[in-house]
Amino acid sequence: MNEMINAVILGIVEGLTEFLPVSSTGHMIIVGHMIGFQGDLAQIFDIVIQLGAILSVLVLYRQRFARFLTREGWQVDKGLSGFHIMAGCVPTMLFALLIHSFIKKYLFSPFTVAVGLVLGALLMIFAEQKIRGHEDELVQDVDHISLKQAFGIGFYQFLSLWPGFSRSGSTISGALMVGVSRKAGADFTFIMALPIMVAACLYELLKNLGSLSGNDFAVLAVGFVVAFIVAYFSILWFIGFLNRSTLKSFAIYRLLLAAFSLWYFYF
Repeated sequence: MNEMINAVILGIVEGLTEFLPVSSTGHMIIVGHMIGFQGDLAQIFDIVIQLGAILSVLVLYRQRFARFLTREGWQVDKGLSGFHIMAGCVPTMLFALLIHSFIKKYLFSPFTVAVGLVLGALLMIFAEQKIRGHEDELVQDVDHISLKQAFGIGFYQFLSLWPGFSRSGSTISGALMVGVSRKAGADFTFIMALPIMVAACLYELLKNLGSLSGNDFAVLAVGFVVAFIVAYFSILWFIGFLNRSTLKSFAIYRLLLAAFSLWYFYF
């Protein structure tokens, strides 16, 4: 029963934070330590519920992904194409292959998460200051993003490999830095994230399936479903929020969370 309760709690946390610029990995590490949900099952559980959250993107942007299966979906002059997604994915995928072991060994602790939360908050504040007074000049529609801008956003995505930085926080900030609006940057971020994250989750899952027992699958299923449902509505809310507000409120939240985690774990 305790594991089921943990599954629901962490499924909600993952669903709420996966696509908000607050770092889902950071929240999972902090909450996992607080409720004592750690070990082999916890590691696999984190992968499964992240996959559940990611698949909500496939449902919400299903028309976009269906278009990538057509010839038009790979024509650069016809709007967002498969080549834009590749341009955004390649920098992070290459970098992840190089430093994956280092990240797993040294960056998964409450302290390193707090550092990532602070650095990510500062990046978001800097990006907002950079575009102040120039918002009308930004690309407002994801279909108008250039290949160069897609690559630039993908370059900022590699910062999310540091737990606490946040994928959406890094990429939406990066979008602002290369001349793309928050809303268009968020749309591109969510679409671009799906192939990378599905590949990463399936890779980790296949590596660790052997350590699961029969009773573990029910816990994984509950977490998966909860994360999927919560992430679906979280994305809808966030897109609406970006139409009327900035990233600064999330930056403030990140700084407060970093201070709380340092106090809770180290003082």
